[in-house]
Amino acid sequence: MEKAITSAQANRQFSCLLRGVREGHRYVVTSHGKPVARLVPIEADDPVAAKAREALLQRLAGQTIVQAGHWTRDDLYEDR
Repeated sequence: MEKAITSAQANRQFSCLLRGVREGHRYVVTSHGKPVARLVPIEADDPVAAKAREALLQRLAGQTIVQAGHWTRDDLYEDR
């Protein structure tokens, strides 16, 4: 059974929702009372997920490694 959750709740509780999905729970995210997305576990033998993973790994393997130095979380979110 799917549990409805608002987009605001999904935003605030995303890590908890992912934990729930790992445990097999399913969620429908709503915005202004209308369903807009589903959070569901990926099936282990899902061919779409396997192809997407393969495409991502191929693209990453072809990219140049950039040495950007060390930064902190504060550096990433600093308002300039």
